[in-house]
Amino acid sequence: MIYKEELIKFVEWTKLKIRIHAKKDEEIVYFREREIWWASLGVNVGYEEDGKHEKFERPILILKKFNKHILWALPITSKQREGFFYHQLNYFKKEYFLILPQLKLISSKRLLRRIRKIDVGEFEIIKGKVKGLL
Repeated sequence: MIYKEELIKFVEWTKLKIRIHAKKDEEIVYFREREIWWASLGVNVGYEEDGKHEKFERPILILKKFNKHILWALPITSKQREGFFYHQLNYFKKEYFLILPQLKLISSKRLLRRIRKIDVGEFEIIKGKVKGLL
């Protein structure tokens, strides 16, 4: 049974998703691989990472840019994670963790704000870890 709070959250996400979907091409932001962005990921199913706050946002790493509309994103969490399925990032003396198995194809319409770009060496390590999951 779905709880009332979860249902309300899902309805709010659906409303926002409609607005995101309706964005015009001129509203699409320019992005590159290796960048970390806040993105509207929404309310997801089961153990998938949800977005937070009113824009259902979560930081993501852009792993692959296919074109100006489509990219592969890796969600990021601030919760301590260890093991083969995670990669630790450090930023301003804080630890963050990429959730490698939750690689997701998303529209660039979901991108909200750029945070930073990671260095090439670390990016290559991350790509190797993702390939290792295949």
